[in-house]
Amino acid sequence: MSKTKQKRTPGLIKRNGLWHIDKQVRGRRFCESTGTSDLREAERYLARRLEETRQAEVYGVRPDRTFRQAATKHLNESFKSSIKDDASWLKKLDSFIGDLPLESVHMGTLAPFIEARRNEGVKTRTINQALKVVRHILNLAATEWIDEYGLSWLQSSPKIKLLPEFDLRKPYPLNWDEQEKLFKELPIHLANMALFKVNTGCREREVCSLKWEWEIAIPELSTSVFIVPGQNVKNRIDRLIVLNRVASSVIESVRGQHPEFVFSFRGKPIQRMNNSGWREAKKSSGIQNVRVHDLKHTFGRRLRAAGVSYEDRQDLLGHKSGRITTHYSSAEITSLIEAANKVCEKESRKSPALVILRGKLAAN
Repeated sequence: MSKTKQKRTPGLIKRNGLWHIDKQVRGRRFCESTGTSDLREAERYLARRLEETRQAEVYGVRPDRTFRQAATKHLNESFKSSIKDDASWLKKLDSFIGDLPLESVHMGTLAPFIEARRNEGVKTRTINQALKVVRHILNLAATEWIDEYGLSWLQSSPKIKLLPEFDLRKPYPLNWDEQEKLFKELPIHLANMALFKVNTGCREREVCSLKWEWEIAIPELSTSVFIVPGQNVKNRIDRLIVLNRVASSVIESVRGQHPEFVFSFRGKPIQRMNNSGWREAKKSSGIQNVRVHDLKHTFGRRLRAAGVSYEDRQDLLGHKSGRITTHYSSAEITSLIEAANKVCEKESRKSPALVILRGKLAAN
């Protein structure tokens, strides 16, 4: 007795071992993979997609979408300079909420993730970084992502509340002796970056991504500045980098080492400063509390100790302000260079109050 050949549902085509949908429905053509080689499963998938289409077009019911689908869309379409960081947070989140429908992602379903991270000893600020990514994706799904039916991916975005940062680590600005000890232990390429950072107040990402094409010569002042495009800056605003004498000498010492990036190692740009070389130098110098970001705090603290005005400190540190911070006259650039050079002066190295205050805090 011969077996009856299984009839294929119209609209399903098998390619490379998997069933694919290729079907015209209500004036719209569907072309997508079912993700299965089993015909029955493919037919069930097709039936579900057809019902989703009917529900969306007739009743305005949004198709089911998981958080993983939304996360993938975000990673594929975002132009954020920190998209690699987002990918890292989303990878950690995936096992907790990846399979959940978008409308089921809220503080309640995020609680297991938060608890797990706390049990691992992760700081609250780090957990909040992941929560910010979730909040951003849900906001996009509710306000900007419109599907082929004219519906947003999510009807409304739930409130993702950030956790109170009671365990926030205090800044650790270096004194001059600590800087000397630490920098002596750093490999030359990291020492150059650290010296540049502590004399410009740049963020780690700004230093690592710094390109020669962003350098602007100012012949009348016999110097140059860098303007980092907003997409490479945390606050998304073009960043003016003024070079004091030390920062300028660092730039000249690395000029010509790489055709595109200012800082490189063995012919390749450096992705991050907080690497094994940095951690080994901290250990060797005995200065374990310092982070890469503390070099920015060090610059800011020294500017303030040198009597540099609040407005000039904002501009030199790249902080957001109401001023247009990349349109300066020669006189204004000169004033900023003079302010930045104050942290090179020997007089600015005398900061006994900072040493005493740190000692008091450590004793408490």
